[in-house]
Amino acid sequence: MKRIVVAAVAGVALAGVAGLLVISSRHSDGYEATIIEGKIPAGYRDWGLISVAHEEGHLNDLRAVLGNDVAIRAYREGRLPFPDGTVVARLAWRYTPSEENNKVFGLAQSFVAGAPVNGVQFMVKDSRKYASTGGWGFAQFNDGKAVDEAIRDTCFSCHQPVEARDFIFTRYAP
Repeated sequence: MKRIVVAAVAGVALAGVAGLLVISSRHSDGYEATIIEGKIPAGYRDWGLISVAHEEGHLNDLRAVLGNDVAIRAYREGRLPFPDGTVVARLAWRYTPSEENNKVFGLAQSFVAGAPVNGVQFMVKDSRKYASTGGWGFAQFNDGKAVDEAIRDTCFSCHQPVEARDFIFTRYAP
């Protein structure tokens, strides 16, 4: 009888540990919870660089797109759809001419990152939690504060045209 009880307790303990490992492996870095709680994840600026872009027109900005380890691994492997736990960050700055650099070059050709614009934006992949938005949750922080939910709700409609790339505009620039 004692062996049966010990075996049952051990079995329950192993099942609990296995369950925790499955849950923690889905979001092992904890970034999703932080972002959804309305906090910018510490160290996100140390994530890997996915690409940079210059947006013209009314945006007129320079952008850097960063990804957590899950995102970088998926990009490098060419993996679509992105796995749950992928987090992508977009930073943007005003596209500003550099008078100092232009003097050195002798031409009006140099542009640099100016003042930040549109805060920091994040996309978080959780195919079950965000099933209605292609598996992605969206967040934006202006001056370190999470923006109103109504603003975040407009993100998915802009990303729908790139559904074939799992709703991500940015291509990896190795």
